[in-house]
Amino acid sequence: MSSEEQDADEDIQYFVRIGQTDLDGTKSVERALAELDGVGRRVARVVAENADVDRTATIGRLEDDVIDDIKAAVNEFADHAPEWLANRRNDFYSGETQHVTGNDVNLTRDQDINRMQMIRSYKGIRHERGQKVRGQRTKSTGRTEGTIGVNVEAIKEEQAAEEAAGEEE
Repeated sequence: MSSEEQDADEDIQYFVRIGQTDLDGTKSVERALAELDGVGRRVARVVAENADVDRTATIGRLEDDVIDDIKAAVNEFADHAPEWLANRRNDFYSGETQHVTGNDVNLTRDQDINRMQMIRSYKGIRHERGQKVRGQRTKSTGRTEGTIGVNVEAIKEEQAAEEAAGEEE
């Protein structure tokens, strides 16, 4: 390796912290942001555009103030993006459009499921029972209780055991 390549490797941050998530510093801005919960490829592209950052730049090589701009763009995404691009439109409690990221995605989903279970809605009851919620077929899929059908090997073993017991008598 030449000295320039070694210097370039030393300048990189291998972990970039945004929200409560460590992002891979060796990836491009768009791909690294897509690892964040609540941020997909399209949202990552819009965030990079709002922060005035090249989306193909390696996120670990960026300056700290540029990374702070990216953090601010992620936190303020719902304010700048169109309403249809936000992941939490018309929130149940506030009625506002929000874009939830990081650990808040799991927390809000769990709160929503808990609320559906408490009011005993159809979807809440399906969640309680561990069944499909969104109208999928259940006749032949989603089975969790072992195999359905004939287990030929078990039947042969039982027959062999019965024959052996019959011969001993």
